[in-house]
Amino acid sequence: MEAPTLHAFAAMALTVVVFYLFVRGKMSIEIVSLLAIAIIAVGLYFYPMPHTQPTDGLQLAFAGFGHYALITICALMVMGRGLVVTGALEPAARMLERVFKFNLQTGLLLSLVLAFVLSMGVNNTPVLVLLIPIFVTLAARGAMPASKTLMPLNASSLLGGLATTIGTSTNILVVAIAVDLGMPRMGVFHFTPIVLMASLVALPYIWLVMPRMLRDNTPEIGHGNRWFHTRLRVPPSSNLIGKHFDEVVDMLPDDFRFEERPDGPFASGQRLRISGTHDALEDAVRVLEGQIAPGWVVDQIQRQSASKRQDMKVVEMVITSDSRLIERTLATSGIADRFGVAVLGIHRPDRPLMFDQEQSTGDLRFAEGDVLLVMGLSEALSEFIQSDSLLQLEGEREVPRRAKAWLAATIMGVSVGMASLGILPIAIASLGGAILMFLTGCVKFDRVGRALSGQVIVLVAASIAIGRFVLDSGAAGWLGETLSLGLQYLPPAGVIAAVMIFVTVLTNFASNATAATVGTPIAFSIATELGLPQEPLVLAVLFGCNLCYATPIAYQTNMLIMAEGSYNFPDYMRTGVPLVLIMVVTLSYLLAMTYGM
Repeated sequence: MEAPTLHAFAAMALTVVVFYLFVRGKMSIEIVSLLAIAIIAVGLYFYPMPHTQPTDGLQLAFAGFGHYALITICALMVMGRGLVVTGALEPAARMLERVFKFNLQTGLLLSLVLAFVLSMGVNNTPVLVLLIPIFVTLAARGAMPASKTLMPLNASSLLGGLATTIGTSTNILVVAIAVDLGMPRMGVFHFTPIVLMASLVALPYIWLVMPRMLRDNTPEIGHGNRWFHTRLRVPPSSNLIGKHFDEVVDMLPDDFRFEERPDGPFASGQRLRISGTHDALEDAVRVLEGQIAPGWVVDQIQRQSASKRQDMKVVEMVITSDSRLIERTLATSGIADRFGVAVLGIHRPDRPLMFDQEQSTGDLRFAEGDVLLVMGLSEALSEFIQSDSLLQLEGEREVPRRAKAWLAATIMGVSVGMASLGILPIAIASLGGAILMFLTGCVKFDRVGRALSGQVIVLVAASIAIGRFVLDSGAAGWLGETLSLGLQYLPPAGVIAAVMIFVTVLTNFASNATAATVGTPIAFSIATELGLPQEPLVLAVLFGCNLCYATPIAYQTNMLIMAEGSYNFPDYMRTGVPLVLIMVVTLSYLLAMTYGM
């Protein structure tokens, strides 16, 4: 057998070095990715591959930035952002939240089964796009941390996508290549029983073991446990009117409470002291259809938001020793009149709250160190902070544009549906959905940076460049030929396992498209030379292409969860390698048994 060419050897060496730097974690992913792109560009410019020009190397190195896979991932991120900022997924999140409150493990198992089943009939990428923002919202509402749920969800959706020929785009590619090589076309559920049996072994690991292997990557936020006091106003439209306290108390979140309760049923115009965390106050107001700020102030802010096309924001700010607000009450401070902002609540750290009993409204008197929860537009909030000597804290958040929730959900549903039914490619459907999100105002142009992750973008571009280099240099073909030399000494199940492991390594370090393109013809020829059935070896390639759990660059859904779960390379290796081994052993045995090998 001939030795690999210099370019093939360089491609393999670069892949190993980049992988080592990713796992070591001493350099940021962005730096390693850009270095890999630079090495490919400079190396192929001065030492081009045979029958190519120096500029061809530059095109190969930088093609990832314009690749359809990267465009698809960015568009999906934008659509996911639209669902979050409009609050479109809150009903689904609240439904799952009730299950998680009943039992965390039951909620996670239900979610994994849901992702698995949906991915069998729908391409698993849009399935995960729908689930990611739901579970990020759930984590913010006190369920399991996103870093402990997104990785298992991704694994379950990949497992479900493995079960049918339409579950992933890679499955379709492998089946198409096999048909071109002379094999009969496989039906949608041709190999589903094999995958279902393997899933009975893999799902317990995904459900019970994988979350325990992942860290809680939730960022420490100092304002998360602040308990704000405010007043609940009962407007004429509230569903509280006519109900008794005991009828509504079970509807409210755990971190919310009434500081005073009415003697009889709730009535229009009542004002009751309440308290809770920021999220709990939002939930309670939505459920009770009440108000925690004067209605005229909120209406004024909403009108200004619509006319200026600016998002409303909620900010936490501290009263300093120089503030004029000290010893004043909310009623006497004139905050709403002067600045056009609404104070939603007051948090007083480590000191008892002092109510002014002379005021009929019972307002709190402000003191140094109090934290105010304030809603308004950016300019008004800035003017309030500067004029009254306040200090803004971290944790600024935008008020969901719930008026556009159904619009955002419809855009996402149509985009996912068209991609799932094969009417449009996922790249076109997602790009069209992202454009509609912009045009309808569900996502603002100046907020795109919050939807996209620079780390993911550079990593995707680098992985595409490395995959192209591995394929075009002949490194992938040389590895396949080397593998075939030793397979004649293995039993049939060992041959299947070896092919699957080879394709799995290729898909985790190059790309699943590369693995499918290289692995399918190799498996076909190995079966012919060894006198084995062709179908189980082709299925070994198909299964191996989908065992992309061990690195973030292996599949686009791995990239999508990376930023949301704050994962790093070792997280994928630690949880993915055991799952790959479980699936390789189980699937190899089942294939050998099914085909009588």
